Amino acid sequence: MRQGRGSPQGKPTGLLGGSFNPAHGGHRSISLFAIDALELDELWWLVSPGNPLKPNKDMAPLPARLASARFSARRSRIRPTAIERELGTRYTVDTLRRIKMRYPKRQFIWIMGADNLAQFVKWRRWRDIAAMMPIAVIARPGYDADAMAGPAMAWFRRFVRRSDQRKNWTKWSTPALVYLRFRPDPRSATAVRSADPHWFKRYEGRGIRDAVTRTLVY
Repeated sequence: MRQGRGSPQGKPTGLLGGSFNPAHGGHRSISLFAIDALELDELWWLVSPGNPLKPNKDMAPLPARLASARFSARRSRIRPTAIERELGTRYTVDTLRRIKMRYPKRQFIWIMGADNLAQFVKWRRWRDIAAMMPIAVIARPGYDADAMAGPAMAWFRRFVRRSDQRKNWTKWSTPALVYLRFRPDPRSATAVRSADPHWFKRYEGRGIRDAVTRTLVY
């Protein structure tokens, strides 16, 4: 049974970071799968002000990316947020630490694709992230082999939990990692931008309500 809002363990909440440049149906389908697989109360999309590992050349303004996320997340338990800008954090390790401090009544699990696991050792203080909260990795065709053979997974190997234990993640000690298999979804932000390079213009000139902090983002 999904833990409710009155659970003494806190509200189980997933965190999925990314540029969302723009958000699209692939993000939504993976997130809905994670909500069900992990029995989450909510899943927050952390719409990054700027990804240190990605160039800013083709990055749309933050309000447009947040607006696309709000549209893609409609009528679901997905909550898009630009909280990193409010917190003034740039790196995931700092963002997660501040979020845990701000929302102590929630239990968080970090969710990322296999492509990110393959390069996880490039993230600042990645072992601290692993110690901070459980991690769920979503399989992605074309990246799984590199992720499984990479140095991060070699370190995580002794902390891997079986996928049939995934709904018990709120009871795990950290580090803990669970690998979740999901049907392939070919959609990508790159393809969306290629088909509609000026997609962000439809969101210009409007304030977007942050679904977590409830502040307006301009």
